[in-house]
Amino acid sequence: MNISVEKVPAQRRAGTTPASTLRIFGLTCLIAALLGAASGIYLAVAARTPAVSEDMWSYPQSPGAFAVTQAWFAIQHVGLLLGLLGLLWSGATGASRTGRWGCYAALAGMAGLTVAEIAAVTARFDTMTTTLVAGLGAVYGVTSVVIGAGLVAAGVAVRKARIWGGWRSWVPLAAGVWVFAPMMPALAMSFVGARLAITGWMLLFAALGWTLLHPNKPHRRNRGRS
Repeated sequence: MNISVEKVPAQRRAGTTPASTLRIFGLTCLIAALLGAASGIYLAVAARTPAVSEDMWSYPQSPGAFAVTQAWFAIQHVGLLLGLLGLLWSGATGASRTGRWGCYAALAGMAGLTVAEIAAVTARFDTMTTTLVAGLGAVYGVTSVVIGAGLVAAGVAVRKARIWGGWRSWVPLAAGVWVFAPMMPALAMSFVGARLAITGWMLLFAALGWTLLHPNKPHRRNRGRS
């Protein structure tokens, strides 16, 4: 008997995941993203009274506070990972291979970013000019670009599939485009601007979580009925 060798992976094919699982993923992503947005605002405010000079990697926090914050970000990113996994398993990208691979890329990028948040703690006593900080900055940049490109690909597929209706169908694409504009330019310009741009990105992830919690279908006209 050829029993379910192919069926086990099929249980995770897009659109076959139980709605209850997607709601859990959505709620987790929503909460994590809102807390991430609050964290961004907190850091922007903290920059008004920094504990260290601006040339320090831990700016505006002390090395100890920075280590705690980075550990929190790594935990918070797990919630965002569940949101991306929910996007993949929801079937919102339809039959598009490009859309699914976009989800995979975004997941890989977010996993890398999560690891980078922890690795950043190793440079908490460094200035911005050290080789370690330069390497960490490169990792942050690459993983962010991979997330953004993946979400753009997935977002285009979501728009074409029309499984999510209304503003929800724009959320993945908006989250991907946001990485390239305005987030990347903001990261290069100022600390406060970067924190505010990241806060906006987190709000888009919150919208993704809400969409997984409350997906709606495009309205269809009833044919042949009054």
